[in-house]
Amino acid sequence: MAAIVEGEDRAAASRGVAVLLPLPLERPYDYRVAEGSMPPPGAFVRVPLGKRDVVGVVWGPATGEVGSERLRDVVEVLNLPPLTAELRALIDWTARYTLSPVGAVLRMALSVPSAFDAPKLPLGYRRAALPAPDGVKLTPARQRVLAAVSSQAMALGELAGAAHVTPSVVSALAKAGLLERAPLATGAVFAPPDWKKGGVQLTPDQRAAADSLAANANGFSVTLLDGVTGSGKTEVYFEAIAAALRVGREAVVLLPEIALTAQWLARFQARFGTAPAEWHSDLGTALRRETWRAVAGGQARVVVGARSALFLPFPNLGLIVIDEEHDSSFKQEEGVIYNARDMAVVRARLAQIPIVLASATPSLETMINCERGRYQRIALPERFAGARHPEIRVVDMRAERLPRQSFLGTALRAALGETLAAGEQSMLFLNRRGYAPLTLCRSCGHRIECPHCSTWLVEHRLVGRLMCHHCGYSVGLPMTCPACGAAESFAACGPGVERLEEEVAALLPAARLAVMTSDTIASPAAAAEFIRQVTAREIDVLIGTQIVAKGHHFPLLTLVGVVDADLGLAGGDLRAAERTFQVLHQVAGRAGREQRPGRVILQSYMPQHPVIAAIAANDRDRFMAEEAKSREERGLPPFGRLAALIVSGADHDAVEAMASALARTAPRDGGVEVFGPAEAPLRLLRGRHRRRLLLMASRDVDVPETLRGWLTRVPPRTGVRVQVDIDPYSFL
Repeated sequence: MAAIVEGEDRAAASRGVAVLLPLPLERPYDYRVAEGSMPPPGAFVRVPLGKRDVVGVVWGPATGEVGSERLRDVVEVLNLPPLTAELRALIDWTARYTLSPVGAVLRMALSVPSAFDAPKLPLGYRRAALPAPDGVKLTPARQRVLAAVSSQAMALGELAGAAHVTPSVVSALAKAGLLERAPLATGAVFAPPDWKKGGVQLTPDQRAAADSLAANANGFSVTLLDGVTGSGKTEVYFEAIAAALRVGREAVVLLPEIALTAQWLARFQARFGTAPAEWHSDLGTALRRETWRAVAGGQARVVVGARSALFLPFPNLGLIVIDEEHDSSFKQEEGVIYNARDMAVVRARLAQIPIVLASATPSLETMINCERGRYQRIALPERFAGARHPEIRVVDMRAERLPRQSFLGTALRAALGETLAAGEQSMLFLNRRGYAPLTLCRSCGHRIECPHCSTWLVEHRLVGRLMCHHCGYSVGLPMTCPACGAAESFAACGPGVERLEEEVAALLPAARLAVMTSDTIASPAAAAEFIRQVTAREIDVLIGTQIVAKGHHFPLLTLVGVVDADLGLAGGDLRAAERTFQVLHQVAGRAGREQRPGRVILQSYMPQHPVIAAIAANDRDRFMAEEAKSREERGLPPFGRLAALIVSGADHDAVEAMASALARTAPRDGGVEVFGPAEAPLRLLRGRHRRRLLLMASRDVDVPETLRGWLTRVPPRTGVRVQVDIDPYSFL
């Protein structure tokens, strides 16, 4: 009897498929299919789950783990191109590496549920197929509509305009039976880029770099395009995109900030004659659906977007570009925690295609991979069109005697006036949003803290609110201190960009000022308008956070002032020095990008710090060599491996108990060391208490497998979440 049941299960498996659903599930579920209609791996299917139907992806043949009598039927095989084998492999690889449910990773690729519904074609009006009913009065206006309409559907506005009537006349004719509704003909959502259209004249260095990228067009390769700021890296990798288009393949370009897309899109259109598809959180629902379907169908030949664009279902991907590859915003910190740059390299390897990593300040990980021969490196050491590197001056703020409530030193104040008088533009950089980072009671010292996070509220004077930059909580500034009752006793401590704007306005009352932060630039459209204003010389002084440091090209910008160059050096983050160097180098690179010489003034209370000294000497390679030596001595990435466990929950005692249980069962041998648990720097975040453990391992340790074994030894606790962050970038 057992043999008979076993045979039945094998027969059921042969008529079934394993379907992965875009839910936090660890494995696919088996479903039955009708005989003779086996969908291939990667096919999109609609299947029952509980009392509802959901869309999933065929992951392979049924496992046979469930008896045939318990299998449910596939409801429908959708008319969409299947997910490619390389994307399915990427999803499996990412799930294993990040210790995430494979269904949660699939959800990143199937992020637009409405894309699986049959598209609703817009309707217009055409001449009715049936004879006109008797007794319909044909006014002159109605006669003009009938003369203008044809057998092809026309949009309501188009038809009304052609007949010089109001839309109500068209609607009345349809109601009378002389017109009928019909789907409008739709053209391609995204016109194909013209790879044959020429771009700007490349310099000899750029041409050599472009030719080198073209030589890597077939097969897997990783190439670092290492060019100084203003060297024209974008124009070079455009040639790699053209090479992919020439052989009928698609390309995806990842940018770290949506604010960067405005100038990038203009340059792309100039080179290829049309705009690429965009993919980021600001897209409307309809465009997001159309874009996803266009990518899946191979109609969106080039996509530029945020990190999530990496998981789009390209049917024939031929090139991946990661611009500003060093940028920490490629690391996703919520949900599936992954680094899009690293996963992009994995996708390129699985698809056997080239990937280009572009940066003026490459990450130490990428530089070491180049040194070890894993990646190729192409250098662009000179700025485009003969532009000179800016002069950099470090001002020792310990010698300054700033007036009260002033944050601009003597040299920077003078340079701002000189630049304005010369008809040129200035940029002030301070990586701190809002008006002031701390609000303090003068009477008792009480600081206003977020009730949901262990952090101070930041004053945003433009909107009249105190805000938490972690959970979004906001409140008006209280009239009396909640601790001592003193009236109007609160003082703003420290500068933010809004406070800096106030100081510059008093210093240069005739100057036109603007603040650029993630608060003021909330969409690509807002970024495009802001960039237009700067380029059109409608802004004299631009004040911003790190959003201004990357990628922008402003021809008349000749002065960059860094108000607090030491700001990023505080704390125990292992990448603090590297990140600070990168952002200072990038923001300095905004100055003097064309014929007018540029200058940079760095205000620092630690001018002797290696980061500040390296920026002043424009000696990136020496700084990176010293940083590599320091990391290697301590066994830190990229010479060792790190992984963090973040234990969080609403119940403090339950979090403590779970963290202690993890510490008791932690691996302690085979090149592995575990530190903690320790209270996280942000011990309370969005109402959840947090503890951290850090695993440190040698390069030869399989960290995901080590973590997987560790976590299986500790049973889960209700209400407590354990997040795994392999290769952590944030230590908060």
